[in-house]
Amino acid sequence: MELPKINVENMNVKLSLGGLLLNVLYVHYGYFHQSYVEHSHSMKSYELHYIPCGQGILAANGHKYPILPGTLYMTGPDIVHEQITDLSDPMAEYCICFEVLAHTAGDDPDLSYIAEQFVHTSFWFGQDKQNLLQLFEQLSSETSNRYIGWYRTVQNIIEQIVIKLVRNYTNNYPTTTIMPLKTLDDERVVIIENSFRTGFHDITVRTLAQKLGLSVRQTERIIHHYFGMSFTQMLTKARMTAAAHLLHTTSMSVSEIAEHAGFSSLESFCNAFKKYHSVSAGDFRTLNRG
Repeated sequence: MELPKINVENMNVKLSLGGLLLNVLYVHYGYFHQSYVEHSHSMKSYELHYIPCGQGILAANGHKYPILPGTLYMTGPDIVHEQITDLSDPMAEYCICFEVLAHTAGDDPDLSYIAEQFVHTSFWFGQDKQNLLQLFEQLSSETSNRYIGWYRTVQNIIEQIVIKLVRNYTNNYPTTTIMPLKTLDDERVVIIENSFRTGFHDITVRTLAQKLGLSVRQTERIIHHYFGMSFTQMLTKARMTAAAHLLHTTSMSVSEIAEHAGFSSLESFCNAFKKYHSVSAGDFRTLNRG
């Protein structure tokens, strides 16, 4: 099996999860062509070990655990452990070492629970049920290609690895945490945007106010607050944008487009279009053809 390479040795990567601040000391990858002697970590260090292929034995806490492809284990502070590889089928490993820089109460109950599970699980051994290999492959791609935003993406991927580690701890049972919901204003903004996007043909300020459960005056205020325009200005923008798109992408006549855009007459449409786009509808189509 070709193990995707990862290079996060010199990167300063820190994660913040529910009051838990983690420093990623390193991300190692490779094969065990010899056993790794007995050792332990500092009082604030945790090592995540993921074995995508190969076999061996983990000796920890006075017990021996058989390592198979897909094995995942965590060794925290003062956990003395030894990794014994099977030389006929050497283990491959992705290993991330985290240092706990701070752990305080967090505002997000879900992330705080993840933080608690991480800090208080000094040893865990089992089979990965969260498809961590896919995340390590993504991590390899980001560190190798270094596309725009790759550093932030690396942080996000490692954060996902931590979350999926804890999901393995908890056997992936559903959280009881209540997800934050949109505010009433958030919902109203969505209704306004959708109304102008799809209902510009016949929308009025009164029908929009009814959808929002507001008065006409309140509706006009909220439109101006969130969009910086009046109702009429938003309606004109929606209709002119739709008309320009149809002129550019279809063979519909100007009269048909005027009707589709919600104008009562061709003359009023043509006047509005030229005022908005500074060119007539016919000239716009000619200029944007092909």
